[in-house]
Amino acid sequence: MDTVLVTVALLFYLGAAGLLGRRMARGSRAGEQSKYLPLVLGFGAVLAHGVVLYGALLGPEALNLSFFNVLSLAGWLIALLVLLSALGQPVENLAIAIFPIATLGLLAQVLAPVNPTLVPRTPVGLEIHILLSLASYSLLAIAALQAMLLALQDRQLRNRRPGGFIRALPPLETMEILLFRLIGVGYLLLTFSLISGAHYLENIFAQHLVHKTVLSIIAWAVFAVLLWGRLQFGWRGRTAIRWTLGGFMVLVLAYFGSKLVLELVLR
Repeated sequence: MDTVLVTVALLFYLGAAGLLGRRMARGSRAGEQSKYLPLVLGFGAVLAHGVVLYGALLGPEALNLSFFNVLSLAGWLIALLVLLSALGQPVENLAIAIFPIATLGLLAQVLAPVNPTLVPRTPVGLEIHILLSLASYSLLAIAALQAMLLALQDRQLRNRRPGGFIRALPPLETMEILLFRLIGVGYLLLTFSLISGAHYLENIFAQHLVHKTVLSIIAWAVFAVLLWGRLQFGWRGRTAIRWTLGGFMVLVLAYFGSKLVLELVLR
């Protein structure tokens, strides 16, 4: 059963990414091709991927939070959030990069020979903290991809060469508005994640958590400065892009850097 679901998820992810890529390559004529077929395929892939994840993550008495399971979960959640956002906002082109990333996460989860990292089922408060952490990471990951796309669009426009798929993107101002909406919601979730962690964890500065806590606080401060700069000085363009990517890279180190070292390098 899992093999069938994994195959369906992989084919649907790649099929949806391919259709969106083809649509984007049409440039200014992209609107002639509906986005809804690739979105339907995307939702099918997310559904199949979610069922596989459910079986891998949730045991009767413990959660299997191995590195590749968490990586696959993050890819799944990012893909789901992009699909939901694309129903009302012009962000479907982000899925061209996100769906292959979700595909690689699923493949790694299924194929990588990693010992399980079992964590006893936790109180509801801690599970909410985990969900808030993953949701904030996922939204800020989408914001980072949006920033990369914005950087490419800005560069093409500055060089007066807005050809190819750049013509399929929304106007630069719309792209920036979407970027700061993603950052705003992601920052709010990150704030709640830090607050819930401080409340439900016995010591967020314990030896096995201190690196994650410190890096998460640094990332929170980076995004706080970015949002403050936007409100006070109207930061945009390259400044906003650099701060977004910088904050996200710190967050990547917080969520995955130490876990990668502890599980795959030092084990």
